[in-house]
Amino acid sequence: MVQHVIVKGPSPEYKRLFDREAHLLHAILGTHLTGIFHIGSTAVPHLYAKPVIDILIAVDTLKAADVRQGIFEKAGYEYLGEFGIEGRRYLRKGGDERTHQVHIFDRADRLNIDRHLAVRDYLIRHPEMRDAYGLLKCDLALRFPLDIAAYCEGKAEFMQELEKRALEEFRGGYSY
Repeated sequence: MVQHVIVKGPSPEYKRLFDREAHLLHAILGTHLTGIFHIGSTAVPHLYAKPVIDILIAVDTLKAADVRQGIFEKAGYEYLGEFGIEGRRYLRKGGDERTHQVHIFDRADRLNIDRHLAVRDYLIRHPEMRDAYGLLKCDLALRFPLDIAAYCEGKAEFMQELEKRALEEFRGGYSY
């Protein structure tokens, strides 16, 4: 089945959906969870987004996530392992028309955790960059409504520059 590329306007519903899922994920990981964050476009107020809730989790050890694979699957998640990023555990819910994506990292993996948080926070602080990103996403969704790979490829250069700027401005201080 083909994943449709749909970009929608901002919605206050995204925070509620994150909060509900964060509660479930916290129940699964218990004391091994050291931080849980709403990331991605749905975490940025006023940003157009694919209606997929992206969640970043820091854990005390990746083994804590791996041994709970079956519990995640019972909760509706596909447990896809590293899925292209070394040291990450990637989970998704909703099949081809996914509703949630979870990125789990060891809490010591500051590079991967901080880059996600820095991009989110940069877009919140810089409305001109947020709006440019939103326009790009809308344009790409119209051009590639059935080609998620082309949509992602179309964002790649923008995202590289965004991440570079975000990390240059990043002051650290996230605790997890």
